[in-house]
Amino acid sequence: MKTIHFTGSLALVLALGVLSVSAELHAQAKKPAADAGAKPAEPAAAAQPDAKGAPAYSGMYAFLKEGEFVQVTVEDTGHVTGFVSRFADGDNDQGEFLDQFFKSAKLEGNKLSFTTEIVRGVAFDFKGTVERGEGKNPGDEAYFVLKGTLTENASDAKKNVTSHSQEVAFKMFPQGAAQSAEKK
Repeated sequence: MKTIHFTGSLALVLALGVLSVSAELHAQAKKPAADAGAKPAEPAAAAQPDAKGAPAYSGMYAFLKEGEFVQVTVEDTGHVTGFVSRFADGDNDQGEFLDQFFKSAKLEGNKLSFTTEIVRGVAFDFKGTVERGEGKNPGDEAYFVLKGTLTENASDAKKNVTSHSQEVAFKMFPQGAAQSAEKK
Protein backbone atom coordinates (compact mmCIF):
# COMPACT_ATOMS: atom_id res chain seq x y z
CA MET A 1 0.00 0.00 0.00
CA LYS A 2 2.87 2.42 0.73
CA THR A 3 4.18 2.00 -2.81
CA ILE A 4 0.82 2.88 -4.33
CA HIS A 5 0.39 5.92 -2.08
CA PHE A 6 3.97 7.05 -2.71
CA THR A 7 3.65 6.57 -6.48
CA GLY A 8 0.43 8.58 -6.45
CA SER A 9 2.07 11.32 -4.39
CA LEU A 10 5.09 11.39 -6.70
CA ALA A 11 2.80 11.56 -9.73
CA LEU A 12 0.94 14.47 -8.12
CA VAL A 13 4.18 16.32 -7.36
CA LEU A 14 5.45 15.76 -10.90
CA ALA A 15 2.12 16.82 -12.41
CA LEU A 16 2.06 20.03 -10.35
CA GLY A 17 5.63 20.83 -11.42
CA VAL A 18 4.79 20.17 -15.05
CA LEU A 19 1.63 22.29 -14.78
CA SER A 20 3.68 25.14 -13.35
CA VAL A 21 6.22 24.97 -16.17
CA SER A 22 3.43 24.58 -18.73
CA ALA A 23 1.59 27.64 -17.41
CA GLU A 24 4.79 29.69 -17.48
CA LEU A 25 5.56 28.61 -21.04
CA HIS A 26 1.94 29.24 -22.06
CA ALA A 27 2.14 32.78 -20.63
CA GLN A 28 5.44 33.39 -22.42
CA ALA A 29 3.98 32.12 -25.68
CA LYS A 30 1.04 34.56 -25.44
CA LYS A 31 3.16 37.58 -24.49
CA PRO A 32 4.95 38.02 -27.87
CA ALA A 33 1.61 38.00 -29.72
CA ALA A 34 0.32 40.85 -27.53
CA ASP A 35 3.47 42.91 -28.13
CA ALA A 36 3.71 42.12 -31.84
CA GLY A 37 2.86 45.69 -32.90
CA ALA A 38 5.46 47.34 -30.67
CA LYS A 39 8.92 45.99 -31.42
CA PRO A 40 8.97 42.67 -33.30
CA ALA A 41 12.60 41.84 -32.46
CA GLU A 42 12.22 42.08 -28.66
CA PRO A 43 9.19 39.80 -28.17
CA ALA A 44 10.71 37.11 -30.38
CA ALA A 45 13.95 37.24 -28.38
CA ALA A 46 12.05 37.08 -25.07
CA ALA A 47 10.36 33.83 -26.07
CA GLN A 48 13.67 32.18 -27.02
CA PRO A 49 16.43 30.91 -24.73
CA ASP A 50 19.46 33.18 -24.44
CA ALA A 51 22.22 32.99 -27.05
CA LYS A 52 23.92 30.12 -25.21
CA GLY A 53 20.63 28.17 -25.13
CA ALA A 54 21.19 27.44 -21.45
CA PRO A 55 17.68 28.01 -20.04
CA ALA A 56 16.30 25.30 -22.35
CA TYR A 57 18.24 22.77 -20.26
CA SER A 58 16.20 23.51 -17.13
CA GLY A 59 13.96 20.68 -16.09
CA MET A 60 13.56 17.40 -14.32
CA TYR A 61 15.71 14.44 -15.33
CA ALA A 62 15.50 10.78 -14.31
CA PHE A 63 18.08 9.68 -11.73
CA LEU A 64 19.43 6.24 -10.78
CA LYS A 65 16.22 4.42 -9.78
CA GLU A 66 12.64 4.72 -10.97
CA GLY A 67 10.95 7.50 -9.00
CA GLU A 68 14.21 9.37 -8.35
CA PHE A 69 15.09 12.55 -10.23
CA VAL A 70 17.47 15.47 -10.67
CA GLN A 71 16.03 18.98 -10.94
CA VAL A 72 18.29 21.36 -12.87
CA THR A 73 17.44 25.07 -13.08
CA VAL A 74 19.51 27.34 -15.30
CA GLU A 75 18.80 31.01 -14.67
CA ASP A 76 19.12 33.74 -17.31
CA THR A 77 22.50 34.70 -15.88
CA GLY A 78 23.80 31.16 -16.41
CA HIS A 79 23.72 30.42 -12.67
CA VAL A 80 22.75 26.77 -12.02
CA THR A 81 20.77 25.48 -9.05
CA GLY A 82 19.05 22.20 -8.38
CA PHE A 83 18.81 19.08 -6.32
CA VAL A 84 18.75 15.29 -6.42
CA SER A 85 15.65 13.65 -4.96
CA ARG A 86 16.31 10.00 -4.17
CA PHE A 87 15.36 7.08 -1.96
CA ALA A 88 17.33 6.59 1.27
CA ASP A 89 19.66 3.58 1.25
CA GLY A 90 19.85 2.79 4.98
CA ASP A 91 18.26 -0.31 6.53
CA ASN A 92 16.12 1.76 8.90
CA ASP A 93 14.91 4.32 6.36
CA GLN A 94 14.01 2.24 3.28
CA GLY A 95 11.50 4.09 1.10
CA GLU A 96 12.18 7.50 2.68
CA PHE A 97 12.80 10.27 0.16
CA LEU A 98 15.88 12.49 0.52
CA ASP A 99 16.54 15.82 -1.22
CA GLN A 100 20.18 16.73 -1.79
CA PHE A 101 20.60 20.31 -2.98
CA PHE A 102 23.48 21.36 -5.19
CA LYS A 103 26.38 22.67 -3.13
CA SER A 104 28.01 23.91 -6.32
CA ALA A 105 27.10 23.72 -10.00
CA LYS A 106 28.44 25.11 -13.24
CA LEU A 107 27.29 25.18 -16.85
CA GLU A 108 29.74 26.25 -19.56
CA GLY A 109 28.19 25.83 -22.98
CA ASN A 110 26.77 22.32 -22.73
CA LYS A 111 29.26 21.13 -20.08
CA LEU A 112 27.49 20.61 -16.75
CA SER A 113 28.97 19.76 -13.38
CA PHE A 114 27.43 19.71 -9.93
CA THR A 115 28.19 18.52 -6.41
CA THR A 116 25.42 17.85 -3.92
CA GLU A 117 25.36 18.54 -0.21
CA ILE A 118 26.15 15.56 2.01
CA VAL A 119 22.97 13.92 3.31
CA ARG A 120 23.25 10.92 5.64
CA GLY A 121 26.88 10.48 4.66
CA VAL A 122 26.33 10.50 0.88
CA ALA A 123 27.12 13.15 -1.72
CA PHE A 124 27.11 13.03 -5.52
CA ASP A 125 29.43 14.61 -8.10
CA PHE A 126 28.38 14.83 -11.74
CA LYS A 127 30.64 15.85 -14.60
CA GLY A 128 29.32 15.63 -18.13
CA THR A 129 27.34 17.30 -20.85
CA VAL A 130 23.79 18.21 -21.72
CA GLU A 131 23.03 16.71 -25.11
CA ARG A 132 20.07 16.48 -27.45
CA GLY A 133 18.33 13.18 -26.86
CA GLU A 134 15.87 11.14 -28.84
CA GLY A 135 12.88 13.42 -28.10
CA LYS A 136 11.80 15.12 -31.31
CA ASN A 137 10.23 18.31 -29.91
CA PRO A 138 10.87 20.50 -26.85
CA GLY A 139 8.82 19.05 -24.00
CA ASP A 140 9.15 15.46 -25.26
CA GLU A 141 10.69 12.83 -23.02
CA ALA A 142 14.47 12.72 -23.48
CA TYR A 143 14.57 15.94 -25.52
CA PHE A 144 17.74 16.61 -23.50
CA VAL A 145 19.94 14.03 -21.77
CA LEU A 146 22.58 14.55 -19.09
CA LYS A 147 25.49 12.28 -20.05
CA GLY A 148 28.62 11.87 -18.00
CA THR A 149 30.18 10.39 -14.90
CA LEU A 150 28.32 10.28 -11.60
CA THR A 151 30.43 9.65 -8.51
CA GLU A 152 28.77 8.64 -5.25
CA ASN A 153 30.90 9.49 -2.22
CA ALA A 154 29.74 7.65 0.90
CA SER A 155 31.29 8.08 4.34
CA ASP A 156 30.80 5.75 7.30
CA ALA A 157 30.71 6.50 11.02
CA LYS A 158 34.53 6.47 11.13
CA LYS A 159 34.62 9.05 8.30
CA ASN A 160 36.07 6.57 5.81
CA VAL A 161 34.97 7.66 2.33
CA THR A 162 34.15 5.18 -0.40
CA SER A 163 33.70 6.47 -3.94
CA HIS A 164 31.84 4.70 -6.71
CA SER A 165 31.79 6.16 -10.24
CA GLN A 166 29.58 5.15 -13.14
CA GLU A 167 28.71 6.41 -16.59
CA VAL A 168 25.13 7.67 -16.69
CA ALA A 169 22.57 9.10 -19.10
CA PHE A 170 19.70 10.89 -17.35
CA LYS A 171 16.74 11.60 -19.65
CA MET A 172 14.63 14.73 -19.28
CA PHE A 173 11.06 14.01 -18.16
CA PRO A 174 8.31 14.87 -20.65
CA GLN A 175 6.67 18.26 -20.15
CA GLY A 176 3.60 17.88 -22.37
CA ALA A 177 1.60 15.80 -19.89
CA ALA A 178 0.28 18.95 -18.21
CA GLN A 179 -1.12 20.33 -21.45
CA SER A 180 -3.19 17.20 -22.07
CA ALA A 181 -4.40 17.33 -18.43
CA GLU A 182 -5.50 20.97 -18.93
CA LYS A 183 -7.65 20.00 -21.94
CA LYS A 184 -9.66 17.45 -19.92
